[in-house]
Amino acid sequence: MIKSVLKGMVIGIANIIPGVSGGTMMVSMGIYDRLIHCITHLFKEFKKSVLFLLPIAAGMLIAIVASSFGLEWLFEKYPIQTNLLFVGLILGGLPAIWKKVKGNKISAGHMIAALLFFVLVVAFASMGNGEERAAADLSLNVVNVLKLFAVGIIASATMVIPGVSGSMVLMLMGFYHPVLDAITDFFSALAGFDMQGILAGCGVLIPFGLGVVAGIFAIAKLVEVIFEKFPLYAYWAIIGLIVSSPVAIYLMGTFPAFTAFRVLTGILAFAVGFGIAMKLGE
Repeated sequence: MIKSVLKGMVIGIANIIPGVSGGTMMVSMGIYDRLIHCITHLFKEFKKSVLFLLPIAAGMLIAIVASSFGLEWLFEKYPIQTNLLFVGLILGGLPAIWKKVKGNKISAGHMIAALLFFVLVVAFASMGNGEERAAADLSLNVVNVLKLFAVGIIASATMVIPGVSGSMVLMLMGFYHPVLDAITDFFSALAGFDMQGILAGCGVLIPFGLGVVAGIFAIAKLVEVIFEKFPLYAYWAIIGLIVSSPVAIYLMGTFPAFTAFRVLTGILAFAVGFGIAMKLGE
């Protein structure tokens, strides 16, 4: 139970960092296949699926709430170390994925799948390296409610796909900071029993959250079919996605001058992240 909550926390943090893929972290934690199965068979295997999904969802929620308050500070004060921590968390999942393809003949198609998805993620990250769009309007009206629902579907679908950063997609659409601010403001209002603030937060987070749920169920079935029909191609594509993630993080990040202290502590952070990923992926 505790291990599942910790996995959920790692995935939750990854989902709100532009350039880091929550889906990739699911793979690194060794739960991607089972998580997709539980989502697509939620009603057929309700008890079993809920027992698996609930602690992961709880960990994700805890991490997203906590991160929305302190993550920007970490990236501002320790950008090299924080980014390398997540690079370690991502690359730490490679040994588990390699076991899935080890012993099977490597075809040209497998290499093309890995290269294609590597290039796709790098190209997508490059798009987000410039100025992000103006912040979206989240004032409460019918149009914005429908827009938030649609954005939730798009964001969650990209969050489930390994190698694609849902938060980067939100940033490109201009919804990243407004939604993150809405989460922070909602829980601040909740802590202060500010009913006006709570209702304002619900007006943003409920339609967005419903869209997220709808998007997850929609994409999960497609992913399950791909893994059933073309498992080796899928795993080689994931290898390409994982290897490309550090490049995407570099392209999306802003880094200060490298010093001996930053390099040494960054290497330590990378090693810690790599070790955590390997341990949680066992």
